[in-house]
Amino acid sequence: MFFLLIVIYIAFIGLGVPDSLIGSAWPAIHVEMDIPVESVSIITLLISGCTVLSSMFSARILNILGTAKVTAISTAITAAALLGFSVTPSFWFMIPLAVLLGLGAGAIDSGLNNYVAIHCKASHMNFLHCFYGVGVTLSPYLMSEALSDVGWRGGYRYAFYVQSFITLLLLISLPQWKKIASAQQTEKEKGVTLTLLQMAKKAEVRQIWIIMLATNAIEYACGVWGSTYLVAEKGFEAEHGAIALSIYYAGMSIGRFVSGLLSDKISTWKRIGIGAAVLATAIVILLLPLPGTAAVVGLFFVGLGNGSIYPNLIHITPHNFGKEVSQSIMGSQIAFAYIGVMLAPPMVSLISRLFGIGVYPVVIAVLYVIMVITLKCFINRLKKQNKYNKNV
Repeated sequence: MFFLLIVIYIAFIGLGVPDSLIGSAWPAIHVEMDIPVESVSIITLLISGCTVLSSMFSARILNILGTAKVTAISTAITAAALLGFSVTPSFWFMIPLAVLLGLGAGAIDSGLNNYVAIHCKASHMNFLHCFYGVGVTLSPYLMSEALSDVGWRGGYRYAFYVQSFITLLLLISLPQWKKIASAQQTEKEKGVTLTLLQMAKKAEVRQIWIIMLATNAIEYACGVWGSTYLVAEKGFEAEHGAIALSIYYAGMSIGRFVSGLLSDKISTWKRIGIGAAVLATAIVILLLPLPGTAAVVGLFFVGLGNGSIYPNLIHITPHNFGKEVSQSIMGSQIAFAYIGVMLAPPMVSLISRLFGIGVYPVVIAVLYVIMVITLKCFINRLKKQNKYNKNV
């Protein structure tokens, strides 16, 4: 199992690699292709939208082919898309490639999350999402090296090499997946595939969708607009705002890492509660009229508190809903998480245009209130159904 866990961790690095690549490369891409800088929104929306679709409908194909094959195939698809980006002659060729990236990412995300939730301890789920952060951090570095030497197309080729290596590793590991599946009889215990309508009829599923949307909306609202807020409202220089954003992401990674370390000592529900409390403190700091340095501290604690909520809720999905339907629920949860990713940045943009960037902390606070109230309702419903286990 140890070798397989290493493979899963590396696969999650591969999941993160494409996510931050387009943002690093776009300043060079739009100049070379002579297209408006705003055109990047088309690509990012397509990637996120197709990730939503892939996650939402991933359960059926995962139950047929199994996590190992789907992960290997999907990683190969994302590798092919990255290679396509490196040779694309025009912007219009990027559109089908963005679709491939999104479809591949959704299947990997929902499949691996559900596998780890069922077969591994909570610590592995938290560490797994730390490795996603490694991938997100790695791709801008690869692109920066390429831009200073061979150009943005070379950066996509470097990313293709990384994804190809991960695909090869996944293919080599297939016998190991089969051996463990045979020992645990997971291949004989196929999950029940629920339709979107069947899931939507359950109040507890609708509630977890809202929670996932809100926590990821907070994450990406801070990731996309945190630096801009510090520059426009707190008087930071642009480079200092970028450093502050790195501090925010460091907080998120530390939160997940510490949550993983504490998983054997503190229950998952308690860790979620601690994360929510830290996040509340962070939002209060952002709302108060304090100096810019305090706002940076606030963003750090947003990452620290909010960062652990998502992977911990993901991990207890089989406990909350049952292993037989967990793959369907998992896919829908991740789909709504990506809906939050898609909606948060343009929502903050619209509100800022109407009321000014100063209301940015208020937006974060509103999302937090929605998340916490829904989380409380979700826990109460689990208690009524005798599905709540405070010691999980």
